[in-house]
Amino acid sequence: MTRDELEKHNVGENIDALMNLDPRGYGVCRILYAGSRAFTGEPLTMHAAQVLCDHVKENDLVYILVGFVLLPHKVPEMDGTVSAMLLARALVMAFNAKPVIVCPNDSVQAIEKCAAVVGLHIYEDLDTVQELPLSMGVVAFTKDKAAAPVQAAELAARRPAAVVSVEASGANALGVYHNAVGKDVTEMQAKSEALWNLLRAQGVPNIAIGDLGNEIGMGTIADHIKKYVPFTDKGECQCGCGGGILSATEADNIITATCSDWGCYGLMAALAYLKKNMEILHHEEMESEVMRVAARNGFIDMTGSLLPGIDGFSTRMNVGIVSLMRQCTAYAVRFSHNSDHWFGPVLAKHFFD
Repeated sequence: MTRDELEKHNVGENIDALMNLDPRGYGVCRILYAGSRAFTGEPLTMHAAQVLCDHVKENDLVYILVGFVLLPHKVPEMDGTVSAMLLARALVMAFNAKPVIVCPNDSVQAIEKCAAVVGLHIYEDLDTVQELPLSMGVVAFTKDKAAAPVQAAELAARRPAAVVSVEASGANALGVYHNAVGKDVTEMQAKSEALWNLLRAQGVPNIAIGDLGNEIGMGTIADHIKKYVPFTDKGECQCGCGGGILSATEADNIITATCSDWGCYGLMAALAYLKKNMEILHHEEMESEVMRVAARNGFIDMTGSLLPGIDGFSTRMNVGIVSLMRQCTAYAVRFSHNSDHWFGPVLAKHFFD
C-alpha cells in the first residue's frame, strides 16, 4: 500500500462510519454494512465514487433512479429524493455531466421545485437537457409492468455513462413490491427495475444505494440479508405472497447506510475527495433548504409527517451528518500533506497490509 492509498482508504472508512451511525439502536444498518463490505472488500463510498470517476465524462448522461411511494397516504417519501437532487448537482460539479432523475409520476412536480435549490435548470425533454448547460432532466417512469420494457428501451438507447439507484423500490423474486414491514405496495411503485436490469445487462456501470433490503440492488447480498434482517426471507412478509420483502434485483456496486440519503451523501463526499474539490459535496444550508422545499411540495418523512425529515431524522440531524462528512473530507483534501512524516512509519508497521 502506498501513502496515497492509505489516505484514500482511511477517508473512505471515515465516510462509511458516518453514514452508518445508528441513532435508532436496533442495528440494521450495521447488519447491512457487514454484508455489503464483505461483497465490496473496501470502503463502499470510495469504491463507488471511483466507479463514477472511471466512467463519467463531460456531457455524459447519468440516470438516477429514485422514488418510494408510501402507505397510507400514497405519496413519495423524502429519503432518496433529497440526496438524488444533491447528487445531480454533484455530478454537474464533478464532471459537467447531464443527470436525469427517473422517478414515479407522483414525484415530478416536487423534483422540479427542488431543482432551483440545487442551482440547476430542469427539463422533461432530454434532448433539451443534453443541449443546455447547468441542466438536469426528470422522467416519470411508468407504474405499468407491461409498459416498462418499452420505456426502458427508449431510455437505454440514449446510452448513459452510469446509473445510480437511491432508495428506489425493488420487487421480490415473485414480482411483488413491499414496504418496510411487508405490506404489498406493488401498484404504487414505478417499475424502473426494467431500466436498471436492461442497463446492467448492457454493461452500464451501476451503483445501488439502500437501507433495508426492499430497494433496487439489495439482492446483491441476498443470503446475508435474508439471514439477519426481519421480513426479508420467504414467508416473512404480511401480504400473503410468501416471498419476503427482499428485492431480487442485483447490482455491481452497492452502498448500504442508516438511511439511503446518508449513503448518497457519502458517495458525494468520496467523490469530492477523489476530485479534490469540496464544492462537489453541498453545504449544510443547501441540505436544509432542499429538505424544506421537498416537504412543502408534498414529500413525506417515513413517519408520515409533512415536516422536513428523512426516515425519522430531523433537518438538524441530516445537516449534522453532512457537516461531519464535509469536515472529515475537507481536512484530508486541504491538509493532506501536513502529516506526511507519519505515513511512512505507519506503513512500515504493516497494520494495513
